[in-house]
Formats: sequence, C-alpha cells, structure tokens
Amino acid sequence: MDKKNIRYNILTVFVYIIGLILLIQLFNLQIVHGEEYLEKSSSRLTRETTILAARGNILDRNGNILAGTVTNYSLNLYRSKIDTDTLNDTLLEVIKVLETNGDTYKDEFPIKINPIEFTIDGENQKEWLKNNNLEETLNAEEVLQKYKEKYEIKNDSIEETRKIIGIRYGIEKEGYSSMSAYTISKSISKESVAIFEEQNLSFPGIDIETSPVRSYLKGSLASHTIGYIGAINEEEYKNNEGYSMNDYIGKAGIEYVLETYLRGENGSKQTDMSIDGTTTGEYITKEAVQGDNVVLTIDANLQATAETALKNNIEKIKTGGFYETRDVNAGAVVVLDVKTGEVLALVSYPDFEPELFINGISQEKWDEYTKEGNSALINRTIQSAYAPGSIFKMVSAIAGLETGAVTTTETIYDTGVYPGGYNPRCWYYTEYGVGHGALNVSGAIKNSCNYYFYELITRMGIENLEKYATYFGLGQKTNIELPGEVSGTLAGKTLYERLGQTWYYGNSLSAVIGQAENNFTPLQIARYIAMLANGGKSVDVSIVKDVIDANGTSIDKQELEQYVNEKLNLTETNNEDLNIKKENLDAVLEGMKSVTTETGGTAYGVFRDFDIEVGGKTGSAEAGNDVVNAWFAGFAPYEDPEIAIVVMVENGAHGSYTAEVAKEIIEEHFKLKENINEDRTAIPYIEQQN
Repeated sequence: MDKKNIRYNILTVFVYIIGLILLIQLFNLQIVHGEEYLEKSSSRLTRETTILAARGNILDRNGNILAGTVTNYSLNLYRSKIDTDTLNDTLLEVIKVLETNGDTYKDEFPIKINPIEFTIDGENQKEWLKNNNLEETLNAEEVLQKYKEKYEIKNDSIEETRKIIGIRYGIEKEGYSSMSAYTISKSISKESVAIFEEQNLSFPGIDIETSPVRSYLKGSLASHTIGYIGAINEEEYKNNEGYSMNDYIGKAGIEYVLETYLRGENGSKQTDMSIDGTTTGEYITKEAVQGDNVVLTIDANLQATAETALKNNIEKIKTGGFYETRDVNAGAVVVLDVKTGEVLALVSYPDFEPELFINGISQEKWDEYTKEGNSALINRTIQSAYAPGSIFKMVSAIAGLETGAVTTTETIYDTGVYPGGYNPRCWYYTEYGVGHGALNVSGAIKNSCNYYFYELITRMGIENLEKYATYFGLGQKTNIELPGEVSGTLAGKTLYERLGQTWYYGNSLSAVIGQAENNFTPLQIARYIAMLANGGKSVDVSIVKDVIDANGTSIDKQELEQYVNEKLNLTETNNEDLNIKKENLDAVLEGMKSVTTETGGTAYGVFRDFDIEVGGKTGSAEAGNDVVNAWFAGFAPYEDPEIAIVVMVENGAHGSYTAEVAKEIIEEHFKLKENINEDRTAIPYIEQQN
C-alpha cells in the first residue's frame, strides 16, 4: 500500500471518530440530560438593559468641578412568575424598607386614609371614577374596598392595604413586563440599596438601576454660563440622532453648546434571572464611556466674589446706601484677561438654580424666573445690549487722536453750552452753571466733559467714529462659546442707511457721548477695555479653555472651534489692525487713571489710597422712562494690565456706585483683601447726558 492511501485511510478514520464523538455528545444533551436542560432553559430569563454614561464634568480653570455627576439608585419592578399574594407581600415589604430609610415612592392613587376621602374634588373626581369604570355614586371607602378586591389584597390593616393599592394602581396604569420595568422610586438611599441587594431572594422582580445624575455642585454659581439639562422634547428628539425619548439633553449655556462632547456613550448590561424574577447573574456586554470634561476659563473664586459683590451693590443702591433709593433688580459683571481674552468671571443677576430644571421645574419657580422685566434666564452679559454712556468716550477720544482732529496736548475750552446742532449742554453746566474750561483729552476723560467730545465729532465726522468703534468690536458679536449672544447696534450712517433713514449732525452729537442708537453688551464693552489696556491689539474672547476626552487627550482646538461656530452659526470677523499710536493710547489711559487716582475723578472716592493703580471710567446712560443705567469699566494694574472689568447695573443711576464692585473683584484677584483697610464710602457724583 502506497503512502498516499495510508494518509487517506488515517484521515477517514479520524473523521469517523470526530463524528462519533459529536453523536455521543448530542445523545447526552438531548436524551440523557434533555429534560434537565429544558427545565433550566424554561426557568431562566435574560434581560438587556442600557448602562447610562456619566455626563462629562464642567470645571473651572483651576480644576474645581462646577457641574458633575452623582450616583443615583432607582427602584424598579419587573414582572415575574409569582402569584398575587406573593406580589402583594413583596410590595408591602418594599414599602417598609423605603419608609424605614426615609425614601419616597410613586403613589398616585387619589384616596387617602385617616379619614378615608378623595384627594381630588368635584368634576375631577367624577372624571376619575368614569375613566376607571366605577360608578359616580361610589364614595372613597367603597372605591378603596373595590380596589382591595380587585388586587386580591388579604391584609386586615387599612394602612397596609392602602400602601399596596398605591403601587398596584401605578403598575396597572403604566404596565410592566419581564423586559420593561415599572419604576417604584426614582431615587432611593444607599441604606435601602444595601437591603435589597443583600436580601435579593426575598424581593422577586425587584431591580436596582444605578445611573449617573447631573449635579451642579456650586448651586447657582455661573448658572448662565454652565446652563442646565432637561428631559429631551419631541423637537430635540427629531433633530438629534442617537437619542431616546428617555434621554436628557443640554438646554442652555455650555451644557447646550457642548452637548455632543459632554453626553458620553451608553453601554449595555445583560441580566440573567430565574423565572420568579430573582437575579442570578449580571454581565457587562458594552462598557459605558463617560462624556468629555469641559474646562472653562472662569475662576470659581473670582466668579463667586463678583456675584456676591454685584448682588450686594444692587441691594445697597435699592435701599438708599448711596444717598438715594433706586428701583434696581438686575445687573452684569465681566472680567477678562486682557492678554488672552479669556473670561475670568461672567455674572448676570438675577441668577437661577440649574438643578431645578433636571426633572422639570415647578410652575411657581418658573414664574419667578421669568418675571417680566426681571427674568433670571436672560444672560445680561451677552443677551442684552445697553447704551454705554460715558464709558464710550475712550473710543471717541482714540478716533479723534488717530484722525488728527485733536492732539494729546491741545485743549478745548468748555463754555458749558455747545454752539452747534441742538446746542447741547455739558453735564457740568447743567449741574453747576459753568463749563469745565480748558481741557486736553486726558482731562476730558477724567471729567467726562461732553463739550469736548461734541467738538471732537464736529471735527472728525461720524464715519471716523464708526471706523474705530467697529475696530474695538462694538456693535459686533464677540463669538463667545455661549448661545444667544446679540450684536447690539453701533450708531452711525451705516446703521441709518440699512434702516433707510437720514443721519443728521445732531445724531452725531448724541452718538459721540455713547447715546443715540449705541447699544452694546457688557461683554463687548469688556473686550473694548481689554483692547485699550493691551496696546490697542485685537482680543479674541473665549470661555472654553479645554475639552478633554475619556483618555485624557485634549480635543483639537480647530475642530472645537469649527464645531462651536456651526452649532451657534457664528461668522468670523477679521478687522484690520489699525496700529493705534502708543502716545494716543497713553493719553487716553492717563485720563482713565485720573478717574480713580485724582481728586475730582468720578471713581476717586472708591479707589483713593488703593494699593493698586486702576484705570477706569464711569458712565450713566439714559435708557428712557427715567431709567439711567450705571457703568464702571476699568483695568488693573495700570502699569502692566492683567484684567479688564466691566460692571453694569440697570437703573443704577451713577457709575461711581458700581465702582465698588470692581474694587472687590480686584481685591480678590490680587489677594489684597486681608491687607486692605480703607473707607468704602463712595463720594456721590452725578453725571447727566443730554
């Protein structure tokens, strides 16, 4: 026999042996142990459930968690093959555990005991009886008895009977199965969890679902920046792939803008159960991936200081702490790093509690937050535009100096009433009956002399003012990574041409002192001040410092910027660098320093003897109906600026009042508070615009 035949025969024998082994094993499975395996398979259930991914954290620049997640335990009941008596007994034992540990559970049955009566009245009661196929003549006790019989409850205690009915009623209305649970409680304590897990065999059908829940660890701190999440609505569900109707989604602020990065990726779990609903094993079939962490540019401590200072300042103005009482309820603060454009604090008052929106805000709280004229949901730093008043005068001065309409040393003599247009008066003449006299540009800023700027606009024309105001970003979005930013408006011929109106010389006289149609957001003003303090160079505003994925890798900056631009429909603006002369900037900044450091400066009463030199400007801008908004805009330190600060209080009357807020922020930023012991009383100062 040749070698070829030998190999063939060996292979044939091998195949027969393998086949024989398989036949023996099949006989063993189907004949010998068939009944045993059939019994096991028929008494075992497998359930696939989703493991919710933890939402990414939102942190401040120093790593403090502003929005994170906490572990929540919900108590669910799956249908199992147990008799009615066992079900009722199980539910009663579940209730006892929950009540012992102070946990609440869902109970919408509209009858209470001691005394037994309906918890709904009149037509609602009749409608409920009708919807539940009950006679309208039945009283509460009779209805309770009918449900006891319906659910075959054998307990003699009326209290225990009522508790069982409460859950059985919910199960009947919402339904449940071996694959779809009825939620008894959305959140239970760790003590209850321990009991249910340790005594699993005593609670057939009961399952503990662990899920991450959003938590805003600093309460209302930076609420307008962080935003909030809530249950996804129908429109959001249609417009966002990969979500279920049970998901939560970012609704406002960073939670909304960076939803794609924050949400994470859900996993899945397989649960094996016996036929009576007892869990016999759990297996992770897909790990959940936590969402990316978002690092903001804000400093939580500085943010808290700014929020408290603004709130206290508003209360002080309201209660007459500055020699007059004003109806004030709202304001804003912005603090920028002048070199990077990073937002260190962004405050809008009143604020709100993001936590209240997660499971649906109450009507009472919603009404409070949306009160007309005082809505807490408006981010006043970017969503509201205000006339700037005298804090606009620095850009007017730069425009005049750069165009040669005036020099740094030239003086203009303020007689009190300007001989042009509608003959407007300087505020000083209105107050004291005389003008300021001869002032150079620095003195005009220090004394906020309207006359000087009337002459300036007469010489240079509105086109030049528009050019430089546009360069400083006024009337344009900053493109901060937050929703709802408005552009505001820049007064001038460009606006009027767009509106089909005629621009007159008198309009220029109002525009140059920050009135007319000039309306800017506090963030725009802060960017403008940062540019002044940064040598006139452009500043890109940002509030997102980094986005870090689950592997600890930073998301590409260009990718992130493109995503944000598409999400918010932003268009980049590239203004040509106007190369503002240093001597012109220095003259303007010198005027701002004199506002805070020299007698007669409108913020001198706040900053006198302060350890750090501050450049600043106050403003009081008419907003109609006797409303005068108060502004302070400044930077510190004067010699080597680090931060730009803008404070605005709606109807705050005088800008000097708001300077106190800026001072507290500077103290916190430079850690001066423990070393400062100064007179905090501001000298009253009245500045009027015509």
